[in-house]
Amino acid sequence: MDRRQKKTREAIFRAFTDLLAKKSYHQIAVQDILDEADVGRTTFYAHFETKDYLLKALCEELFGHILDTAMGFPHAHDHYANCDSTDGVFLHLLRHLQENDRNILALLSSPNNEIFLRYFKENLKHLVTAQYAGDGQSPNPNLPADYLVNHISAAFAETVNWWLAHGRREDPETVNAYFMAATEPILRG
Repeated sequence: MDRRQKKTREAIFRAFTDLLAKKSYHQIAVQDILDEADVGRTTFYAHFETKDYLLKALCEELFGHILDTAMGFPHAHDHYANCDSTDGVFLHLLRHLQENDRNILALLSSPNNEIFLRYFKENLKHLVTAQYAGDGQSPNPNLPADYLVNHISAAFAETVNWWLAHGRREDPETVNAYFMAATEPILRG
């Protein structure tokens, strides 16, 4: 993508994000996005086939950035260095969420939070697989690896939801400690 295309894409993302913070996803028409982003219909459809594709692309970009950095891929944040332990990965994720990069907390707290939590959970599965079931092996021999990945992903997504619903009163370290205390018995069997 050239610079102009990237700018247009970002304008569409920004407009869509602003609308999602105010309205239900199902109440937003493509025309609302066009008006908010100040782009034409042809331009929109050159980037996104449908509103659903826009949602998917937005979620992949938002969660992909956070999850990639938690998995240790290069990023601009060097203040959360230790991502080698499983404890560190989830703490790293919570800290990134707290930074509220790209206004992700508004989306996770919006009337559309169930949509974003579902995408967040789906994206988390890659991270959880890498941490707990890398070769299809579960650390708990009593549980299939795919069950464990799904369970931990859902539990972490709901932990984030709980944290947001409680106004983020606890710091990321405390929330991470809660999550790890609840998850560890499952891992041990």
